[in-house]
Amino acid sequence: MPRTDVYIKIELDIDEKEKPERVANEICRLIRKVYGVRSAEVSSMVERE
Repeated sequence: MPRTDVYIKIELDIDEKEKPERVANEICRLIRKVYGVRSAEVSSMVERE
């Protein structure tokens, strides 16, 4: 079975009290669980005003 890398950009509006790293890790966990992917990781994060 061929392997494919898929790159996804997600823009989030999160509460100031919430940690962006925690949200990103939770998104990766859900992707692994729901879609049964081999690996999901955060490659970068950019904070914007």
